[in-house]
Amino acid sequence: MENLLIAPTMTTPEIRFSIKENIFRVSGTSRPEDVRALYYPVIEWIKQFADNLIDGRIEKYTPENPFRLQVDLKYFNSSSAKFLYDILIEVKRIHSASIPAIIEWHYENDDPDLREAGNDLSTLVEMEFTYIPKEPL
Repeated sequence: MENLLIAPTMTTPEIRFSIKENIFRVSGTSRPEDVRALYYPVIEWIKQFADNLIDGRIEKYTPENPFRLQVDLKYFNSSSAKFLYDILIEVKRIHSASIPAIIEWHYENDDPDLREAGNDLSTLVEMEFTYIPKEPL
């Protein structure tokens, strides 16, 4: 399975899903004009990846080296939130198949709204997140 790499723009996040490196990261700003064009390929990729993990075609993850999705967004709009939810549901599916998986939610220490957005998504997905505060630049 090929890696998925989408370069960031002023309105779209960097999306870097690299199986070999165990890097699964969405970072930057997510307020794309065409949210479907950006996220549909990402969701298709993560669904195929989850299927491969669950079917045993990929056997890389252990409790010591879990599948780790890092969400490090400075801002995301409500349209992006729905697609983030879809991605997180696939991580939940991986986790529910007894494959070690964690979601790291990065947020600026002085941005309680972004932390709260992580809490809301965690509740909706019914999966605990690891919250990682960052000092403002």
